Amino acid sequence: ALARVGVDFVQTANTASIYNGTSGLQSTISAVKAAGMEPVGTFPSPEAASSSGGYTIVEANGIRVALVAFTKGVGNLNLPEGMERCVNLLYTDYSTTYQEIDRAGILRVLDRIREEKPDITLALLHWGSENDRTVSDTQEKIRQLMLEGGVDVILGTHSHLVGPIEEQTVSERKTLTAFSLGNLAADTQDTATNQCIVLKLEITKAGVVTTV
Repeated sequence: ALARVGVDFVQTANTASIYNGTSGLQSTISAVKAAGMEPVGTFPSPEAASSSGGYTIVEANGIRVALVAFTKGVGNLNLPEGMERCVNLLYTDYSTTYQEIDRAGILRVLDRIREEKPDITLALLHWGSENDRTVSDTQEKIRQLMLEGGVDVILGTHSHLVGPIEEQTVSERKTLTAFSLGNLAADTQDTATNQCIVLKLEITKAGVVTTV
């Protein structure tokens, strides 16, 4: 259904990535690809993660767009030994307190992206706390790490609520962070979690024009 309405990429790095174990991770990736879309942020094997560099690049109308996705964790579970890089993670303590940012892991991916010299880099981040609009200290640090590492746009998920949208200039680049766009589809009694923002980004060689 998503593919039929024009969705090209799906962020698969999130708190449910391994709810059915690594076999669930792999079957999800297979199903997304079979539908004609591309998963972002998860990989079926360590070899696939290594060869991909942890990101995807697509060219559209002459513009090279890099997409990368990270998640705060995988539902308080641990990835099996040897499979750690099959999900892009924001924290080293991803199964407990979410306080130790995985700077080395994040920069490893961002450095590879910069070598490709894309026109723009979009980061899809599954972060923050559920049902809480508060931007945490580690989210702020992750944002700065991402923007200084070459990311132009951050699109956030996980809180289920609409969060702040902020623009910053970093190294003469105009950047945008949408901490959370809310729930596009939901069925709850909570009015706040039944709301969302559809964010339109017009990408040009000169930069990004944003319309909410």
